[in-house]
Order: sequence, then structure tokens, then C-alpha cells
Amino acid sequence: MLNKRYRFHSRGGVRYVYKHGKTVRTSKMSLVFVPNERGFTRVAVVVSKKVNKTAVGRNRIRRRVYEVIRKNFDLLPKKTDYIFVIFSPDVLNMPQNELEKSLGGLVEEARVCYNGQ
Repeated sequence: MLNKRYRFHSRGGVRYVYKHGKTVRTSKMSLVFVPNERGFTRVAVVVSKKVNKTAVGRNRIRRRVYEVIRKNFDLLPKKTDYIFVIFSPDVLNMPQNELEKSLGGLVEEARVCYNGQ
């Protein structure tokens, strides 16, 4: 699991990212991101009940995504808040390497949008 310091702790921060952030989207998930002044990166993973009705399934998806983020945390641009929104139940059974490629693609696209403004 990702260190607690690098996760969101309140709804206010999440609301701010949704309101002021830019979105990059694929067929299974999207990434909302916005620069911050905290000096470090924060990450949240959101999985709706529409994706999986059971809390066990949603938490498993969340843990898988957080694990990929933890392994590749150094590749994320610094001083940015990220919210990964999962809206496909396929993520639950997706192979780990395919999940890594999908999340990496989102981050690369976000980096291009971030630099291009």
C-alpha cells in the first residue's frame, strides 16, 4: 500500500482536484490531476459501486491500483495531486502487467497535457 502521507485525507482536497483539474481518459479508467503547493505528490483511487457491488471487489481493485502506483511512484511528476477513477469492472481481473501499462499510459498522457498547458 502507498504510504499514508501520499494519499488524500479529506474530501476537500478531492473536491478541489475535481473542480480545478484536467482529465485524461481511457476506456477503463480516467486520471484527474492538478498541480499543488504541498511539495509532494498525493494520489487517490476512486471505484464506484457501479463498477462492483461488493466492497470486497472495490477494495481489491483499489489495492491493485495502489500497488502499481507504489511500485512506480518515482515516475509520477512531483508536486501534483492525482485521482485515478476506475469505471470498468474489467480492472479486477486484468493482468498486472496490462494494468501497469494502462496506468503508465494515463500518466504519460497527463505529463504531456501538464507540460503543454
